Amino acid sequence: MSLFAPIKDHHSETQMFAARVALCSVISILLLGIVVARLVQLQIYDHELFAKKSQGNRVRIEAVPPTRGLIFDRRGRVLAENLPAYQLELIPEQVPDLDDTLARLANIGLIKEEDIPRFNGLSDSGPRFKPITLRFRLTEDEIANFAVQRPRFPGVDLQPRLVRHYPDGKLIAHAIGYVGALSTADLDRLDGAAYAGTSHTGKTGVEHFNEELLHGHVGFRQVVTNALGRKVAAETRDFSDSLPVGESPEPGDNLTLSLDLDLQRIATQALDGKRGSIVAIDPGNGEILALVSAPSFDPNAFATGMSPSEYNALQNNENRPLFNRAVRGSYPPGSTIKPMLALAALEVGATNLTRRTVCVGWYSLPGSSHRYRDWRRQGHGEVDLHDALSQSCDVYFYEISRDIGIDTMQQYLDQFGLGHATGLDMVGESSGLVPSRAWKRSAFSERADQVWFPGETIIASIGQGYMLATPLQLANAAAALAARGKRFKPHMVAAIEDPLSGERTIMAPERLPGVQIENEFYWDNVIAAMHDVMQGPSGTARAAGRGASYEMAGKSGTAQVFTVAQEDDYKDLELEERLKDHALFIAFAPLENPRIAVAIVIENAESGSRVAAPVARAIMDQYLGAADDDI
Repeated sequence: MSLFAPIKDHHSETQMFAARVALCSVISILLLGIVVARLVQLQIYDHELFAKKSQGNRVRIEAVPPTRGLIFDRRGRVLAENLPAYQLELIPEQVPDLDDTLARLANIGLIKEEDIPRFNGLSDSGPRFKPITLRFRLTEDEIANFAVQRPRFPGVDLQPRLVRHYPDGKLIAHAIGYVGALSTADLDRLDGAAYAGTSHTGKTGVEHFNEELLHGHVGFRQVVTNALGRKVAAETRDFSDSLPVGESPEPGDNLTLSLDLDLQRIATQALDGKRGSIVAIDPGNGEILALVSAPSFDPNAFATGMSPSEYNALQNNENRPLFNRAVRGSYPPGSTIKPMLALAALEVGATNLTRRTVCVGWYSLPGSSHRYRDWRRQGHGEVDLHDALSQSCDVYFYEISRDIGIDTMQQYLDQFGLGHATGLDMVGESSGLVPSRAWKRSAFSERADQVWFPGETIIASIGQGYMLATPLQLANAAAALAARGKRFKPHMVAAIEDPLSGERTIMAPERLPGVQIENEFYWDNVIAAMHDVMQGPSGTARAAGRGASYEMAGKSGTAQVFTVAQEDDYKDLELEERLKDHALFIAFAPLENPRIAVAIVIENAESGSRVAAPVARAIMDQYLGAADDDI
């Protein structure tokens, strides 16, 4: 072990220390330079970018829903409008005891007890600072009732809103349809961005089919919020020149319909207390003049909101007020198809204008003992085609149906628009059914069931059996008869108006392929027979046509609801009301240059000529007695 320690080198230590200080200084200067450079970048070069971002943290873009377009009838009367109304809203975070508040609101009649669980669910599912709508529209009495008790309900207030309103309610419910609250299915179907801020959408009828036109385009505005997204200031604008100041929403287009409100009223009154439908159409352009289904409902209840029990009561009503019989109801057309079959028979040579048949009240196929009965028990005696139409002789059509054949029947009835949807600007239209051999082969899986039997042709000739038609299809067919084969696509929207510019677009009628009956003389004879139905000496509906100041044409129909056994006589049976025959009638007027064609179906009313024909007369009287109504 050495006795001597090394001598300390102060010079070397000083040099090492100085080098370390220099290195640390350089590093510190570099780091400080980076910090300074970053500060310069953030505060000078990127100032505008981060100013926008910071502004965006406290400014939220909020959607402003557009005003829904108005709907008018052909004379400019309002059918659907938007009325200012007060909604009852609740902000959960401002309510000390939600259950107690809701219970007390129910006690004073402002909400229903059955809705309380739904409101609790809405409170739990979203931010507590966002309002929940308890009622969409309050009456003046309810507003006054709440106003005097407002101090008792912290967090609950009235807010002004626009609410859809239908001034004529039940009168136009099935034609116009209604709007309702957006559902999950609606949100999946619609563009979410286009419906931001919107609470309702069209559900049925014109409101649904023309939703894109009526809705308009959403706008936006700026609101100041805190870090949690809660609004802390009213709408503001000049936060920054670099931010948009907002965009006004564009209101939806206004629609003018071809419907005549007076005609709707007469048709609704005629069906008061009954189940059925009435459709009136202009044969010259396809415009729907009236479309009524009874019983009806109040569409305002859907616009303002209804409870589950109220909706279930409508849904489960045995009279089915929500069911649109005019476009969805399928009925055996009965004898209303006889004018069309008469034209087909003349065209293909299955009959002629001089052929006569002796009607004894029943008909049997050769080799069969089964009797196909005429509606008149004692028969009509000797009849030709004119008599068979004006008196609605079933036996005459039983006979000629064998020569026409079911496939030819289907071919010609198809030309009149039966057996397929008309294309009306409304969703949910039924197609009806005109049977044929090919249809039966595709409709049944068992080979034995696919055979077409001669007896099925017999009953098809009077609109029974498999045959089905909607009131709309029958009105459309009546219009084709009135126009001697010319056909137009039925439509309800007659004009579209831009509410901002006032520009109006008239909807041109859409011509469809016509009925192929080449001999004009056939049209003359069939229409003359239809004229005698209502104004001839022995027509089935002559009582309804008596005393008219104009000439008209029509055809009655009676459709059995159930099959009567061969040994029974229908007229001798005691039937429940809902088992009685449906009453049908088609008509048009004036005889020359017809302006209106109408179809009436009244369920379980037994006689088309006695019950439905007077309704047709009342509707034609109303329309033809009115002033010219060009749109």
